[in-house]
Amino acid sequence: MRVRFAPSPTGYLHIGGARTCLFNWLYARANQAAFVLRIEDTDQERSKKEYLDEILESLKWLGLNWDELYFQSQRFEIYRSYAKKLLDEGKAYLAEDGSGAIILKMPQKTARIDDLIHGAIQFDTSLIKDQVLIKTDQSPTYNFACVVDDAEMNITHIIRGDDHISNTPKQTVIYEALGFKIPQFAHIPMILGEDGGRMSKRAGATAITEYRRMGFLADALVNYLMLLGWSPGNNQEIISLADAVKKFDIRSANKTAATFDRNKLLWLNSQYIRSTDLNKLAADLKPFLKERYAGQEDNFDGKFLISILKLFIERATTLAEFADALKPFFVKEVEFDAQAKEKFLSQDLSKEFSLLEKKFSGLSLFSAAKVEEAFRQAVAELGITTKQLIHPLRVALSGKTVGPGMFELIEALGKQKTLERIERVVKNR
Repeated sequence: MRVRFAPSPTGYLHIGGARTCLFNWLYARANQAAFVLRIEDTDQERSKKEYLDEILESLKWLGLNWDELYFQSQRFEIYRSYAKKLLDEGKAYLAEDGSGAIILKMPQKTARIDDLIHGAIQFDTSLIKDQVLIKTDQSPTYNFACVVDDAEMNITHIIRGDDHISNTPKQTVIYEALGFKIPQFAHIPMILGEDGGRMSKRAGATAITEYRRMGFLADALVNYLMLLGWSPGNNQEIISLADAVKKFDIRSANKTAATFDRNKLLWLNSQYIRSTDLNKLAADLKPFLKERYAGQEDNFDGKFLISILKLFIERATTLAEFADALKPFFVKEVEFDAQAKEKFLSQDLSKEFSLLEKKFSGLSLFSAAKVEEAFRQAVAELGITTKQLIHPLRVALSGKTVGPGMFELIEALGKQKTLERIERVVKNR
């Protein structure tokens, strides 16, 4: 058994292409088969190195390694030789306009394929016009190059999107004309946007690179792609690549279109963030921290970063959001949320904050427990409720109204930053 994924470097790798690659990869690995990557770069004008680099890098990031790599642009003579063979056998003819294009005579018959997902599909080839094999610029057409390569590379199973079903009868005719064995086909239903229509950029049709840039983990994205058209069973939603290989069969893929659900992807990503080893999570976060907090690189290593990750890990859905949440630890002055400032810092808190400043300054051990003890002493002396002071204090220290445990946050900030931020509120009255 041999399967392939054949992207075209005329654009970036998107969700649909990545899922097709994943299903091919899973089927290959589940059957100890070869997984071939073929770059369909016959369109010399539109094929770009930047797209190729992005496709290869994205596949590596997703963990979808390949066993063999081919480029169609290096195989033009092979396609021309097969076209000449059909020409010599009278199965194809030259275009009448003298352009040099080679065209296949379409037979009048009923063609049938037994699709591994959809079952039997029949086509009336009399409704299909004669097919161009070699274009006027002597480059091959998609359908012709595809058939020649799949035959020469001994591809036994072709797994692709069902938008290719219309190409299948054209290709089966070419297989038969060349005397090649027709492989087995499996056409995966398309992915719809959340509104039930075609995917748009707003509804998930974004390059894999963008998902990486937004802070999605590769394992989480791969897990989500699996669920877009296949299920491991038993209502299981979280599954690793290694475990999926043990269960995957393309015949069990869904027959109906999958719907992209960004909230489900975010939920899955949050689950993976929580289960990631903290040292690895810190390493994954560093590029996001460097992008946001230049000059703070010394604080991106060691126990400090690990300690603050623990505070926010339960709330994070993406690495980008995680990095944003850590802002209070890497800036000199926090930026107050406008509504939070109006609600909690508009009144005069000089007395309350001055007392807190005094209490905190006197702590020799600046731990969460000692900070809490000092805070409660201040509240008792002021004769107010905890709520009256804890919300203004959170805004003063982090700029926000929500976050991790207040006293754990203060311990992680440290005495100096905590006192500086309390002093800032007192001075700005």
